[in-house]
Amino acid sequence: MYRFLLTPRWWGINVFVLLAIPFCLFMGSWQLSRFESRVDDHRDAKEQAESARTDPARPLAELLPVDKATSGKQAVATGRYGTQLLVPDREIDGRDGYYVLTLLRTDGGKALPVVRGWLPGNADSAKAPAPPAGEVTVTGALQASEQPGDDGVSAEGGLPAGQTAAISAASLVNLVPDDLYDAWVTLDTADPGMTAVPAKAAADTGLDLKAFQNLGYTGEWFVFAGFVVFMWFRLLRREVEFARDAELGILPEADDESAAVVQDEASTPVR
Repeated sequence: MYRFLLTPRWWGINVFVLLAIPFCLFMGSWQLSRFESRVDDHRDAKEQAESARTDPARPLAELLPVDKATSGKQAVATGRYGTQLLVPDREIDGRDGYYVLTLLRTDGGKALPVVRGWLPGNADSAKAPAPPAGEVTVTGALQASEQPGDDGVSAEGGLPAGQTAAISAASLVNLVPDDLYDAWVTLDTADPGMTAVPAKAAADTGLDLKAFQNLGYTGEWFVFAGFVVFMWFRLLRREVEFARDAELGILPEADDESAAVVQDEASTPVR
């Protein structure tokens, strides 16, 4: 009755099933490991953010380039303030406002973007406090360059002069003449009249939409594996029913390939 399993058609089905199930289980396990990795990164980022508040500030050069280990760390830099820009459409505590971003020209020759604080309302250069004159030493949380489209970062172009949508060397290179660090800092204590901007967690360290997408894909791959097994048993049961009907001489009138195969096998004498 089960000789149909040796036909080329069923050889192909069986090989497909034997390959598909391990593949689905592997992909599901891989997606689950990605989710668990993001959970671990989220926990590490929270611990790092807590420790960063008490760790002593370190020179900027020691913390570059910015990565998951150094993002949020306290950095100290000395220089003179130069060009000032505004970063519109930034929220703090549910209120719309803008960042006041000023470039700090360091002794190393490069300029470091420094977020001196946040102001509510529409971006207005007349309301933004002027930076302190002379040499200053700033201390703040080190941050990686932003990417347009990230959480809270607008991808909109065509902003008025003196404004930038993202805080990054790539976005600022066409707005200022300075050679820029591929990083920025947000002051721990905002300059007078402004609100300090909280540091952001490093990219890919939070339980964001991508993390839960990994969890959703995990379920999908395991469901696919179960579906493959279900369809194999369904096809097998269908072939067995055809075989039983063929033995009893009862076959449907439909021109079904499986029925024809089973009928041929039923009429073949066993040697």
